[in-house]
Amino acid sequence: MFDAQILSVLRNMEAFGQSNDAQETDRARRMLNLERNTAELMHILILSSGRKRILEIGTSNGYSAIWLGCALRRIPGAQRLSTIELNARKVQQARANIASAGLSDTISVHEGSATEIVKTLDGPFDCVFFDADRISVPEQLRLLLPKLERDVLLLADNILSHPEEVAGYLKEFEHLPEFVTTTVTVGKGLHIAYRK
Repeated sequence: MFDAQILSVLRNMEAFGQSNDAQETDRARRMLNLERNTAELMHILILSSGRKRILEIGTSNGYSAIWLGCALRRIPGAQRLSTIELNARKVQQARANIASAGLSDTISVHEGSATEIVKTLDGPFDCVFFDADRISVPEQLRLLLPKLERDVLLLADNILSHPEEVAGYLKEFEHLPEFVTTTVTVGKGLHIAYRK
């Protein structure tokens, strides 16, 4: 599925993330990367549904972006993955990791507040992955709705691990009956929403 170079980068990032997060008490300095099985599921979802323009909110050091970018690269006519990260240190790490994986031409890393950057993005996006500040996700979703393709796929991590923090995001779908949703018990819980 991946070439040796990308696999090596991913393995190094997994090892670094686990080691770093085990000893780091400052949440802002933890990588908080996806579990591999969640990343694999998202990769399959992107490939099987032929997504072509993806937005990721919450880059960290680029682990999930590399998984998404690898899927995009295999889809005919696919464009770019745009990913947003607030932490300047993590932006530098992400750009370096993405370059090491040979995906700089596929992935654009934006530094700053996701809510503010989302306002400036043109779209349309056919997939959005939410994996950052869970409290601001409802506002970001509302800003993005006019910028989404009709058959958009929305993914959100940490649904089972942080139920109170994601409650506002889940509540948004009570007012969006055109979406079908489910939560998959993989990793920390992946919420999947698809507009019919």
